[in-house]
Amino acid sequence: MIVKDKVFTESDFLGQLERGVDQPPTFPLSVVDTASTPPALTEAGVWLVQLLKARAACIQAANDTELAADELRRYQKFARPGQPSAHIVQLRQRQAAARQASARARQAFLKAALEFVRVAGLVLPPKMALDAFVTAWIDTHVPKDVD
Repeated sequence: MIVKDKVFTESDFLGQLERGVDQPPTFPLSVVDTASTPPALTEAGVWLVQLLKARAACIQAANDTELAADELRRYQKFARPGQPSAHIVQLRQRQAAARQASARARQAFLKAALEFVRVAGLVLPPKMALDAFVTAWIDTHVPKDVD
């Protein structure tokens, strides 16, 4: 899943779901059970919330990884040969931590995507990766933030 130079544009919808506000009338899945008092999320809604949180974490981790790599390249360019400075070592540690966070976020996204597809009854097209399918589904169906 490539998320370079992206921002999480579904934060308003995620906030609405977490607060229990009704879903938009054009949304293809029933994620809010309006029959219950107060309205509660359905199982698909719970997994959609997890999926959107994981997507936000993936985007944030990708941006952090890119930022750490850019900063490390900038400082390594002018580093003297030999023992690396303490600052460069610290930047390498920050880059490694960002990569680990990215791997954990991706793993959480894939788990939430698998459960969401299962619970929502979506059919994964043949020869299409789960993350690509779910990302395309989110881009197509989940309302974006209104500025």
